[in-house]
Amino acid sequence: MKGLKLAESYYWNIGRPVLKQRFPQILSHLATGLFGDGSECLEFDDDISQDHDFGPGFCIWLDKEDYILAGAQLHTIYTQLPKEYLGFSSRSVSPYGNDRVGVMEIHEFFSRYIGDEQPPKSLQRWLSLPEEKLAALTSGKHFEDTKGTFTWLQQMLSYYPEDIRLKKLAAKAAKMAQSGQYNYGRCMQRQDIVAANFALNEFLDNAISMIYLLNRTYCPYYKWKFKGLERLSLVRDAGALILELAETDLQKYAWQQTHFTNWNPYLNLVDKKVRLIEEICRLCLEELEKQDLIVKIENVMNLYPTEIIQKIQDPLLREIHILIG
Repeated sequence: MKGLKLAESYYWNIGRPVLKQRFPQILSHLATGLFGDGSECLEFDDDISQDHDFGPGFCIWLDKEDYILAGAQLHTIYTQLPKEYLGFSSRSVSPYGNDRVGVMEIHEFFSRYIGDEQPPKSLQRWLSLPEEKLAALTSGKHFEDTKGTFTWLQQMLSYYPEDIRLKKLAAKAAKMAQSGQYNYGRCMQRQDIVAANFALNEFLDNAISMIYLLNRTYCPYYKWKFKGLERLSLVRDAGALILELAETDLQKYAWQQTHFTNWNPYLNLVDKKVRLIEEICRLCLEELEKQDLIVKIENVMNLYPTEIIQKIQDPLLREIHILIG
């Protein structure tokens, strides 16, 4: 059973009946569900995931006033719930998995991920928030939210303001160009294999982030970035190319003689990795054009970040360095 379904079943069949019996008045003051860190919130968990931070459990969120009045009593009730359910033993909590379930104050819970300003009040604040934290806050499921505070705050964070998305798209395009279409070739010319691998990793990271932005979906924690692509509807063909690029052996032999085009010494198409990089860039550029963000002229990512920046409405955001985002 997936962790999210286990949590929901545990709440409705074990947790809620106990709350209704022992503390019925609290049911009109709480939100319950499972959001935050953990593969089960993304529904990516499998048998391997069950070795830590997995098992029966759910979250109870209260606003500050209710938490002061009822938090301690609720915590006592929660800790007395059965530890085993449907054949699953109690949660095995790792040093990194503390406080993923249990009784929490809403503001404090959101503060772990985005700080005290909830929701962000400025575009500059939005730009500074770690995307994987926003993904965690919006990945999971509500079971109940009788007051609506938790749901409202989540809706305010459901996705970036459009100006922020544009700023990030411009930055990802610039970084894809810098790492994949430029520095990878430079490193291979020098036979600096470690640096070339760093460049490839940078390209893969930014290309995947670009695809999430094109789909208007938060990019999750690095371990699940690639897997999450299978759920996205736009630029779907890039997933297979990204996998092939990661699996392809380093092409050292392709850089032992001159294979470069005259206009671009780093576009060495004898190197299969270069061909894959170019194809991934092409797919991303085509989608950028479909979204009316660029007019595609050549398959050179570095031509387009400034064009994307000009679509931003906020003048202060337009002035922030191109690579920030």
